Amino acid sequence: MNHPSATRPAPEAGSAPQPWQVVQPRAATGIREEIAASPSKPVVAVIRGPGGYGKTALLAELARIYREAGLTVHHEVDALRHSGEGQPSALLVDDAHLLDEASLRELAELVDGGAPRVVLACRPWPCPEPLAELVALVGRRRPVVSLEELNLDEVAARLREVSGTPHDPDTAERVRAFTGGVPALVSRLLESVSPEELLRPEGIRLPQRALDRFEEELRGLGELARRCLTVLALGGPTHPVLLGTVLDVESTVVSRATEELRAAGLVDTGDAAHPFVREAVLALTSWQRRLEVLRVLVRIQLDRGAEVAGLLRPLLEAGSALPTDPVLASGFEAAGEESLPESPELAVRMFDAAVGAGSPALSVAARRARAAAMTGRLDEAVRTADRVIVDESAPDRDTAIRVSATVLAHRGLPERSAELCRWSARHLPWAGDAAHAVVGLVDTGRISEAEQLLASAAEGPPTSVSGAGEQLARGIHESVTGSAPEALSTLVRAASLAEPVGAELLVPDTPAAVAATVALHCGEFDVAESVLERAVRADVGGPLARTRHRLLAVWVPLLRGDTIAARNTLGGAVEDPAELPARDRLTATALDAGIASRDNDMEALRRAVAGARRAVAEHPADLFALLPLSELVVAGARLGDREWLGPPLREARELLAALGEPALWAAPLSWRRLQAAVVVGDRENAAEHATALRALAGSEQLAAVLSTAAEVWLRLLDGEVDERSVRQAAHALHGAGLVWDGAGLAGQAAIRTKDRGTMLALLECARSLQGKTPRPYRHPADTGGVGPSGQERELLSEREREVAELVLGGMTYKQVGQRLFISAKTVEHHIGRIKQRLDCSTREELLARLRSLLVD
Repeated sequence: MNHPSATRPAPEAGSAPQPWQVVQPRAATGIREEIAASPSKPVVAVIRGPGGYGKTALLAELARIYREAGLTVHHEVDALRHSGEGQPSALLVDDAHLLDEASLRELAELVDGGAPRVVLACRPWPCPEPLAELVALVGRRRPVVSLEELNLDEVAARLREVSGTPHDPDTAERVRAFTGGVPALVSRLLESVSPEELLRPEGIRLPQRALDRFEEELRGLGELARRCLTVLALGGPTHPVLLGTVLDVESTVVSRATEELRAAGLVDTGDAAHPFVREAVLALTSWQRRLEVLRVLVRIQLDRGAEVAGLLRPLLEAGSALPTDPVLASGFEAAGEESLPESPELAVRMFDAAVGAGSPALSVAARRARAAAMTGRLDEAVRTADRVIVDESAPDRDTAIRVSATVLAHRGLPERSAELCRWSARHLPWAGDAAHAVVGLVDTGRISEAEQLLASAAEGPPTSVSGAGEQLARGIHESVTGSAPEALSTLVRAASLAEPVGAELLVPDTPAAVAATVALHCGEFDVAESVLERAVRADVGGPLARTRHRLLAVWVPLLRGDTIAARNTLGGAVEDPAELPARDRLTATALDAGIASRDNDMEALRRAVAGARRAVAEHPADLFALLPLSELVVAGARLGDREWLGPPLREARELLAALGEPALWAAPLSWRRLQAAVVVGDRENAAEHATALRALAGSEQLAAVLSTAAEVWLRLLDGEVDERSVRQAAHALHGAGLVWDGAGLAGQAAIRTKDRGTMLALLECARSLQGKTPRPYRHPADTGGVGPSGQERELLSEREREVAELVLGGMTYKQVGQRLFISAKTVEHHIGRIKQRLDCSTREELLARLRSLLVD
């Protein structure tokens, strides 16, 4: 008799199946090829796989093979029993998991009775006992054929079939990730979305025809499975107990629903919906229904203290108005907190959504101000924070104070930042408030007030932040009152303590930035580099401090004279210095000027100095501005434009005097000011700075090195060139990390001496200090020229090489003429011939070519 069956018959031969129906994974190949090789051979097999994995397609292919071989194909047991005796046939049964018990037992009898050709296809669930027994019976003859998802190569092959052309592996990987490799979903995607649309940066969007077809399949699921899939698509938990809580059913019932979803091929092994499925379900679920489910999910997650940002982020993208709802409002607030370290921009949007859902604006204002500050929107952040600070009823006022103090420091107002931190320490304490007040007070020369605050600082919980703050305050104080090594050691410990806090650290300046600045001032460039690398790796201070750390790192190659590395590092840190806050803009423009100055690129130097004027005007000459200011002093001298630096230099002198002329901070500025005096030939001013360095030489190692070099410079300005003392001073500068300064001293001494042999020896000294391979040269009495090769000797005559060496050293045509006892006009004539011979059209191009020819 006939038994009811819910199975679908395999497609008849000659029918036109849809593309998705014929996609078969690699596991199907074996049995298909086996039957195709010998259709009359007895075969009993079970093909098992989730929905959409190609079972029906495989059975259709087997039916075609059997029919073409002359066999009769049956899809039900009764049909097989009523077929003619002796007529070769095959029984192909799809969806065996849906057969009733009687049909399954009848199939088992048929297989056990020796039916020659029986192939069953089923899903892994449901698996009633008679089906399990039948699978075990067949399994004793041959292993179950388990269909799996498509691998990357199979997806790529399917892409080629659809488009006719090969695609890059990224496209195939994107398709596989979006579909989970489920064969039916892969084919459905490729038949409804063009290959070009697969590459859209905003993501894959399913067209309506794909959604309509998917909706038909959803109707085949049980009601609870559909509800469960909606929750999973919205980002709900996959754990049966939590999922049951959301759906208000027992976890055992939920387990059956998730089994159904797995068997339907709609979720992965972790029960997460495939992206294709997730997008389709969300598109087919009404906005109101989504909000209802999300509200339950958010409430449960909040009660558990779990994350909710992933649940709520799709609501921000939906563009629909949010209802006033306390649960959603609380969820958006929590999501803002979660998003802050990784994506402050998203955090701002979450806090705005919280207000839109009903949270009072003042309740999230401080946290929103913090997020805005971390995105670089400093004006907006400080405006919001100030409104919170003045409202005594506002929550999180300590956070608002920290935001405002941080923004003030970034905007070049360290004194105001310090005052706010000091006021906060007395009225609204937060971890590190007193410490950063001390840093700001020392930074602006108020040492006695800083010492009072250090002595009276209240003790708080010994956290990483408070420990870093304490070490930071003591380190900056030691930098002006103690020894450089002790100060640096203390500050490096502070930086290490702050690293675990990472992006959540919001302070006026990070311990890493302070430690690196001190290290740069005392010539410990390796320490500065290491501290900054660790801070960048740990993302200390988050996006707001990221640029500061990267900018400070540019000083290391610059001071060492590696302008190529400095330029590359600066380009990677900053796109447009004009967009930076005042503190970072001052540093960026000074670095730009320093690179241009060392490369003798006067046009770039003019541009850099033009950009630095506003930054200097906006930023006071505090301790952390001394390094940029010292670089700009030399740049201004080279351009003959120094008047605009008068006010900040007076401020710097007053600051250092108020701090007792600490050698660590004062020596580098005096050294650069001496360099500026040398550039303009101001011997009196150079002597003044050499005297200042002499006074500092006994208290700090780098100051001693700079003082010795300053004395050599004074003698050079007097026309006295002693090769031995120049070499010693140049090597000492090199040993202190000031590679460019050491090479520059030797090079300038070379072009100032009248002795040809001394000049050539000192030029070779300069090259060796720069890490260049010394060029072989002959004594002036020899007939050979100066140059690394015969080809170069042919390019320039001996006189032209002499002129080129001196011009490259920075001398004017008049100075070169005086040195070589020729007129400035003759020098200009030589330069004209050199430009023509080297095919250079501009001065900058000529200097670059000469550097390559005579120095590199």
